[in-house]
Amino acid sequence: MPNDMNLPLDGVRVLDLTTIVFGPYATQLLGDFGADVIKIEAPGGDPVRHVGVSRNPGMGALFLSANRNKRSVVLDLKRSAGKEALQRLILSADMFVHNIRPEKISSLGFGPDDVLKLNPQIIYGGLHGYREDGLYGGRPAYDDVIQGASGVADLFRQRDGEPQLVPSVIADKSAGLMASNGLVAGYVKRLRTGRGVYMECSMFEGLVSYNLIEHQSGSVFSPPEGKTGYARLLSPNRRPYKTKDGYICALPYTDKHWSSFWEISGIPDMAADVRFSDMSLRSKNIDELYKISSKVFPTRSTSEWLELLAEADIPVGQVNTLQELKHDPHLAQLGFFRAYEHPTEGAIEIPDTPYQYDRSSLPIRRHQPRLGEHGREVLEEIGMKEWEIQVVLGERES
Repeated sequence: MPNDMNLPLDGVRVLDLTTIVFGPYATQLLGDFGADVIKIEAPGGDPVRHVGVSRNPGMGALFLSANRNKRSVVLDLKRSAGKEALQRLILSADMFVHNIRPEKISSLGFGPDDVLKLNPQIIYGGLHGYREDGLYGGRPAYDDVIQGASGVADLFRQRDGEPQLVPSVIADKSAGLMASNGLVAGYVKRLRTGRGVYMECSMFEGLVSYNLIEHQSGSVFSPPEGKTGYARLLSPNRRPYKTKDGYICALPYTDKHWSSFWEISGIPDMAADVRFSDMSLRSKNIDELYKISSKVFPTRSTSEWLELLAEADIPVGQVNTLQELKHDPHLAQLGFFRAYEHPTEGAIEIPDTPYQYDRSSLPIRRHQPRLGEHGREVLEEIGMKEWEIQVVLGERES
């Protein structure tokens, strides 16, 4: 997969000991930006290799979605040969990233102090469920658990009466984005100071802060000036609007938006209603506002609303199914779903990233690796002799 772009992280080597989604998504972003991401896997491989539909064992759909632009090396860190190989790789690396619990990674000899002693310039990324110096430090954590612990699931209870989980691994993916930011910031610090850093990013604290951006509300003040929870988002009437033939999402927001919306809806007098005359009053009466709005939308078709609201410059969009996204005209024009031939999995399609550099998408430089596909190649790069490589790869006795 040739690439002529000068990518932001060209020349940065990342040792990726992460599994499932949180860590692999973070390191995939680094790979998308040009880093040489070496996925260090245990002999059984990342468990997510076996999740979802697959054409071949160990190459499941979820693995394919979170592991492009990487190379794979199998190292058994319970064996001295595997540990020694990782130590030598650390000497050549710019980042070391894992989502292993702190106690376990330290018992293997690769805690932050160990790794920074070997390579004082390395960016050490510990991706944890909970911050390790707190009461919950060291606990196992997965997306479902963190959605509950962070207050995300309870938002549904406040609105609908029962807690629910968002049908997306938002904790994993959001924390992955945060982790990639922290790793790049650590690398920038190293460029300025010449020193490495231990960067910890935890899912629980990340999702709590993320969730409270809007929902901290009146409790941002001390003492509180009101309840937690952003009333507009917790309104039971905040839902996609039912039209004559489907659903639509629309958000008149400013005074001008609402004035235009009432005009289009055939009830212009609502613009003078004191309950909704400015943003502050609309916020106080948001349930009633949404209730009235929802009664208007069934009078026209989805296509009519899309046209009328777009003409009035009111934010609006249709409610797509996952299947319909592949045929969205905007995404189709961009070539957003990138098709390419994987050497073992055949034709696959993956979505583009949101990033453009000099009006070009970040390239797919490497296909998603088979387990251990690049072991020999990577070990040769750090100067290992053939017999040493054979020992590390389990092809001969030490």
